[in-house]
Amino acid sequence: MTTDAVTTDVEPSDVLAELVELSNWLGEPGRDLAILGEGNTSARLGPGRIAIKASGAGLRQVTAGHFVRLDSHRVLELLGTERVSDRELAAELMAAKLGGEGRPSIEAMLHALAVEVAGAGYVAHTHPVVVNQLLCSNRAEALVKGALFPDQIVVCGRHQALVPYADPGLPLARAVRVQMLRHVAHHGTPPKVIYLRNHGILALGGTAREVRQITEMTVKAARILAGTLAVGEPHYLSEREADRIEGREDEHHRQRVLAEQH
Repeated sequence: MTTDAVTTDVEPSDVLAELVELSNWLGEPGRDLAILGEGNTSARLGPGRIAIKASGAGLRQVTAGHFVRLDSHRVLELLGTERVSDRELAAELMAAKLGGEGRPSIEAMLHALAVEVAGAGYVAHTHPVVVNQLLCSNRAEALVKGALFPDQIVVCGRHQALVPYADPGLPLARAVRVQMLRHVAHHGTPPKVIYLRNHGILALGGTAREVRQITEMTVKAARILAGTLAVGEPHYLSEREADRIEGREDEHHRQRVLAEQH
């Protein structure tokens, strides 16, 4: 990804500390991003290794002990499996464990894709109420038809991806892979935001801080979009206007400043 990606000199303990902080922030009740055991987070630990939240653990309460280490290459190999039952898939994910307690989330394949294919350093999957109000409606496409305001481009990128509803597990992972590769082919870079119809979002970033900012801006954009749909139709920035924002040096400076903020 064209982000301040995680480098190999970052100790796994530091990565886990940032992952825990991000997870706890995402799980705060007032944010309406996830409740109970909803949502999951992950981070790249090194070549072919990721840490992902164990299945069922609440984001608000997780500690470093709630994260499972996985062989991300082995997880990705599951996408080539022709037919596999839910029980067999769970067993394969357990076999991909490199350490940690608990059972890997069934959505581990989404995180392996985000890290290994899209190049993300950190990933957050949440179910924001305001975003799902649109994703569960017949206006979900409005989320990816264009940018509504400059900061949406600055933080979330020029384009986002929308994935049709698919059963969580292998079907969803395959659907995400299709849209991810299509996005790269059309736009030259992986998406920072992936919308999942009737489900939630994936935020992909180089750092935990960037993932938090992407999630925040995605929620803000959804609120604004919902408001425009309540009073009329959205008025997106034109191609020329969006190109201008994407290419401005002062906006690139703001991106760098945002990356340094705590």
